[in-house]
Amino acid sequence: MAMVIEGEERIEAPVEAVWQALNDPEVLKDCIPGCEELEKISDTELSAVVALKIGPIKARFNGAVELTNLNPPNSYTISGEGKGGVAGFAKGGADVSLKADGPGATILSYSAKADVGGKMAQLGSRLIQSTSKKLAGQFFSDFNARVSGGGEAAVS
Repeated sequence: MAMVIEGEERIEAPVEAVWQALNDPEVLKDCIPGCEELEKISDTELSAVVALKIGPIKARFNGAVELTNLNPPNSYTISGEGKGGVAGFAKGGADVSLKADGPGATILSYSAKADVGGKMAQLGSRLIQSTSKKLAGQFFSDFNARVSGGGEAAVS
């Protein structure tokens, strides 16, 4: 079951600062909903453990994240795949681009694709789609708050 989620955030920070945050494992860990661990393996590879609840299914996903198509400080593709045991798997990625909006602000645009399988895919496309949109929105909102100086990311 594949889906596409697109959006845009205006972040009150210069492009360079936003780019650095997008490549900072600590910032990403704090902003990814349910992220328990995020460890940098190389400049373009990370390993992750994320716990999520989708409808009645709770799962802990172990997976890998990779950064590709790097065009600093303008854009990159972040992709990952996680296995959640009997709950199934989730994989996806996002093309992220940054554009200056004046000297101290950045427009972050994203187009994310996600695919789930196993037990989770049986939950129905509406639930998966709405949960995916909510999680993507939460990540970018928390990321925006963190990078624009709004303090720590909201804890959910």
